[in-house]
Amino acid sequence: MKLTITRPDDWHLHVRDGELLKDIVPFTARQFSRAIIMPNLTPPNISTEQALAYRQRILSVLPENHNFTPLMTLYLTDNTPAQEISLAQQSGHVHAVKLYPAGATTNSDAGVTDIKKCYQALEALQKNNMPLLVHGEVTDSNIDVFDREKVFIEKVLAPTRKDFPELKIVFEHITTQDAVDYVLSEDQHTAATITPQHLLYNRNALFKGGIRPHYYCLPVLKREEHRQALVQAAISANPKFFLGTDSAPHAQDRKETGCGCAGIFSAPLAIELYARCFDENNALDKLEAFSSFYGADFYGLSRNTETITLEKVNWTVPENYPLGNGTIVPLHAGETETWKITK
Repeated sequence: MKLTITRPDDWHLHVRDGELLKDIVPFTARQFSRAIIMPNLTPPNISTEQALAYRQRILSVLPENHNFTPLMTLYLTDNTPAQEISLAQQSGHVHAVKLYPAGATTNSDAGVTDIKKCYQALEALQKNNMPLLVHGEVTDSNIDVFDREKVFIEKVLAPTRKDFPELKIVFEHITTQDAVDYVLSEDQHTAATITPQHLLYNRNALFKGGIRPHYYCLPVLKREEHRQALVQAAISANPKFFLGTDSAPHAQDRKETGCGCAGIFSAPLAIELYARCFDENNALDKLEAFSSFYGADFYGLSRNTETITLEKVNWTVPENYPLGNGTIVPLHAGETETWKITK
């Protein structure tokens, strides 16, 4: 069985920086036409100048004959000036601004401590029709880690939406029924990305046969009822939901340690993972729109014209890939996958 679809885009991606770029970027370039590149480097990309320099570093490591376009973002801080938002919009290469609550995930220490401190920047985003990309978790240590998305909706997202009714917001890597319900309750200015890991696995995957660090990400995997809600959202043909892998590479020795990094590396087989999920739910006819149309439409970009072809065939995912002087372990390493890009 073969399936040909419009070449997809990844609306949430980490590719790191420096020497690691050349090992990471080609995985995405082989299957995606564009990707929204996360700005949480060290130091973070808080200015348009930094984002454009990062873009050039990504372009410099692209394999020959790969038509891939990195779409850059800025890292929102308590002090991001409105003028910087205007500069970003004028650049033509910066397409969104990312909100990380301070301390919520990898390299987020410089993130937002109080959303109200960012209102000047949010006004500029709304004016310039640029999306705000939201890592939707509170960081209060008194809040259970499995409830932090739900509390974020109540305490941060809903009030912000009320104050900025026309601001484009992407609720990224949603993980709960609560998030699905919230996105559905809002108008066309609110959308969400869904990762392959949150579609395919519940939190039991973290503990199957022992601690499994390569299934650890933030937001963490949730209960089965939430996974099912995400699947129904993804296959619903509702344009509010679209593909965003949140592929987040960390070297194997940084994952398999006493305090492993959060992040799942899905880039080597991302579209294949989504194809498996849609196939298992009798919704292959919905995969193209979810992967290739809805995100571009929300961002106001043209849809891609190239195609890729996937074939339903069993193959074994490599145990690891080279990364600098070490290795990196992909999601589903060593296991059998059922879809593969053939063209």
